[in-house]
Order: sequence, then C-alpha cells, then structure tokens
Amino acid sequence: MHVEEQFTPKTWPEAPEKATLEGKNKFLGFWFFLGGETVLFASFFATYLALKDKVPKQGDLVSTDLFELPLAFIMTMVLLTSSITSVYAMYHMKNFHFKKMQTWLLITVLLGLTFLGFEIYEFYHYTHGLGFGYTHSAFSSAFYTLVGFHGGHVVFGLSWLIALMVRNSKRGLSLYNAPKFYIASLYWHFIDVVWVFIFTVVYLMGMV
Repeated sequence: MHVEEQFTPKTWPEAPEKATLEGKNKFLGFWFFLGGETVLFASFFATYLALKDKVPKQGDLVSTDLFELPLAFIMTMVLLTSSITSVYAMYHMKNFHFKKMQTWLLITVLLGLTFLGFEIYEFYHYTHGLGFGYTHSAFSSAFYTLVGFHGGHVVFGLSWLIALMVRNSKRGLSLYNAPKFYIASLYWHFIDVVWVFIFTVVYLMGMV
C-alpha cells in the first residue's frame, strides 16, 4: 500500500501510525530516543533531591518559602488536560477526520502555551520578586535546571506540533504523516508524565 494512496474513512487502516515499515521504524527510533530522555531526566531529579536543602546560610530562601501549590496545581491541570485533548486528536486521526484532529491539536497547543505562560510568570516572580536567581544557591540551580529543562521540552513539543499542523494543513492525512502526528502526541504525553513527577517531587515534597 503506497503512502500517497487516497483514502476514505472505510479504507483507512485501524492503526495508520504502524501501517508502513517507515512508520514502524519511526516508533523504534522514538523509543530509543525516549529511553535517553528518561535517563537524562532521572539524573536531573537525582541532582535536585541531593541539593534541595543546600542553601548558603540558615534562614535563607527554601522551598517552603517559595512554592505556591495552587499555582502549581493549576499548571498541572492545564498540562494534563492538554494530554487528554491530544488523545482526542489521535482518536480522530485514527478515524480519518483530519479537520477534527487539527482542531484538537490546536487546543492542545493553546493549553501548552498557557502552561508556559504560568511557568514564565513563576520564574519571573521568583527571580525579580523574591531575588531567587539561578546562582542564588545550589538549591536554586538544581530547581531551575530541572524545571527549566522540562519547560524547554514543552517549547520543543509545541514547536513540533505546530510545524506538523502547518506543514500538513493542505495535505490531509496519509500513511506518511500519520506516524509523525502520533509520535508527536506520544512525546507530548511523555512531557506530561515528567511534569507529574516534578509536581510530586519538587512542589509537593517541597512543602513538607
């Protein structure tokens, strides 16, 4: 079956993301990539846990003085909701509904941008409002590195989704781009899972 073949909802395969050898190879490569990303984030988490209590002097800013759980909770809900909308997008992709897929991906992107807006506000408040900069302490360096590295992944994930949406806006669905959409969605889920760990390890444990 050629990737450029014209399809209808009735002839569209049940798993278009794995219907070709190229699609299967993309999945294999993606899991290798994700394994490396997991090890990298695990290293940052370990570093943060080792340095979270390292401040210059007694009475200096610590996690209980900084973190605002309501804001972190809202950020978590926004990102988890974006994961749900990406599931809806892939549901419509598998049912050969291109416009509906694009709509749900757009909602996913908007939610991701909202999350980034909250994170930028949080960092600005810490650095300018509280004087808690990157070089303030070992704790601050570990915090900004871990959370900022995740934020960089959010930016990359959003850029990936937007590029796919724009590039394929007039092409519709095919067996060539279906794996690309699906893998981008999986990457977005990975970003969301990492944030759940950040919310738990950094924010919840930081308030104890």
